[in-house]
Formats: sequence, C-alpha cells, structure tokens
Amino acid sequence: MKKEENTIQQEPLGLIPRARAIATRVGLDWFLVALLSMIGLAYLWPELGVDREPISLGDVANYGVSVIFFFYGLRLSPEKLKVGLSNWKLHVVVQLSTFILFPLLILPLHTLFEDTPQELLWLGVFYLAALPSTVSSSVVMVSIAGGNIPGAIFNASISSLLGIFITPLWMGIFLTSGTGNFDMGSVMGKLVLQVLLPVVLGILLHRFWGAFAERNKGRLRVFDQVIILLIVYTSFCESFARKMFSGYSITDVLLLGAAMIALFFLVYGLILTVSRLLGFSRDNQIAAVFCGSKKSLVHGTVMSKVLFPGGTMVGIILLPIMMYHALQLLASSIIAQAEARRKAGD
Repeated sequence: MKKEENTIQQEPLGLIPRARAIATRVGLDWFLVALLSMIGLAYLWPELGVDREPISLGDVANYGVSVIFFFYGLRLSPEKLKVGLSNWKLHVVVQLSTFILFPLLILPLHTLFEDTPQELLWLGVFYLAALPSTVSSSVVMVSIAGGNIPGAIFNASISSLLGIFITPLWMGIFLTSGTGNFDMGSVMGKLVLQVLLPVVLGILLHRFWGAFAERNKGRLRVFDQVIILLIVYTSFCESFARKMFSGYSITDVLLLGAAMIALFFLVYGLILTVSRLLGFSRDNQIAAVFCGSKKSLVHGTVMSKVLFPGGTMVGIILLPIMMYHALQLLASSIIAQAEARRKAGD
C-alpha cells in the first residue's frame, strides 16, 4: 500500500510535466511532439492564430520574445565569460563554423532553386545556416561526451549574443539583393528593442536576480518552450490560411529532411578535421564539433518575428530549422553516447 502511495505522489503535476513524462516513457522528446502538434493544430484551426480578436496570439508571442531574452541575459554570468576568453583557438573555430561555414555552404545553392517553388525552402535553409548555436543542448552533449564544458558554455553563450547582429546581416545581404524590400535599419531597430535591450538589462541585473533565474531555470525553460510553440502555431496558421504550402509535396519534405541530416554530418566532419589539424585535445575537439554543428531553434523562432514581419511565409521559413533541430538532437545524442563509452574504455 505504501509503495502505491509513493507512486501516486511521484506522478508529475501539471499538463506540461505530464506530457514530458508520457513522452519520456515511450522514448520521445515531448517538445518535438508538441511542435508537430502545433503544426497539426494550425492546419485544422488556422483562424485562432490569424484573428486579432478577442486577443492577438501573435502580439502575445512578440512580448514573450523580449521576456525570453531578458531571462537569458539574467542567467549570463560576466565572470564566467571572462574566464573562458583564454581558449581563443577553440572560440575561433566554433564561431567561424557557426556564422561563416554554414552560410557559405548554402549560399551557392541558390542558383539551383531560384524562381522555383522550392526557393522559399532554400531561404529557410539559408536562415537556418545564419542562426547561432544552441546553448543548453550543446552544453549537455559536450558534458555527456566528456568534453570541455567551460569552453562549450562560453561558445554557446557568445554565439547567442553574436547572432543578434550576424543573423540579420546575412539575411539582409541576401534579401536586399534579392527582393529590395528588406529594411535593415528597421530590422536592427526592432532587434535592439525586442532582443538586445532585454539581454543587456538582464546582464546588468544578473548580480541581483541571477541566482533566482538559475534556481528557476526549469520553469523558465518551460516558459521559453511555450512561447516557441505559440510562435510556431501562429506562423503556420498564417501560412496555412494563405495556402503557402500548396506547391509542396511529401517528397519535398522528405528530401528536405535528408538534406538537413546531410548538412549536419558535413559540418560535423569539417569541424572535426580542422580541430585535428590544429592539434586540439580530445576535450576541445568534442566542444568544437558539438557547438559548431548545432543551430538554435529558440533564436530561429523568436528572431523570425522580427526578420519576417509579414508572417505569411514564416511557416515555410521555420520548417528547415525545426527539422534540423530534431535531427541534430538525434544524431548528436548518439555520437555523444558513443564518445562517452569510448572515454570510459580508455
């Protein structure tokens, strides 16, 4: 009887914790399931995400973006960032891979898709290539594989900050030359107000509320995920309502998934080769490949609200980063576990 009471007490409370527990039992990432559910809901009920009455879900998502970046800045420790400055070779490899290698691999492919129905999908892949690295999953994978954790924390954090400026610059160069209606000044102004200002404010208040944010990082992560789900839902509502996916087939989606996993392993292999040529230690090699090959779904969804304010094509733009996010987690977790076993056997 006592055993049954303990079991009951251990059941997670709340809708999101229960969903996470159920997904874990069947071997699924609950957040990926939730993302797919949002796409399905947007297909069945796009009106809720498009209508502005009685409340605009798009406006709620916009405010949520600023809150996400405020708490992100609140958890950034200036002291830890200073400590990580010394390992400059690792930082250069990771940041060049994230912001230079990825875009240069994708940019030349534009000529293959120009003036075709797949051109918007290519733009989504290019947007993915211009995004910063992830923070949490990069650090977790480096930790599992037994790599340089401080180096991973530093590079993931710096990548997120650099992405605020570099991602719109890459998109601005392409969209300005391709469409002529991309207002860089307006976009940078919105990024400063919605993203940079909250991050800076959070960093300034770190000494006062940083410990609070660290203690409640689990709850804050749930808030981040809810806002991301809301952005994904409203974005796909706009796309479905305007029939933006009507020109794409299942074959297109499957080929996109194959291209995303191929892109991951191509970048992973290039970074590993460069790291070995530079004589990196095993710990630094692991930090380089996991941080340099990842892309942030968080930044991809929240920055899309600023970079693509029209909203009609955002669902298509976000499709590559959502697929890459899922596939990078699957591939990197397998690699990290293999590295952990190899280290244990040494």
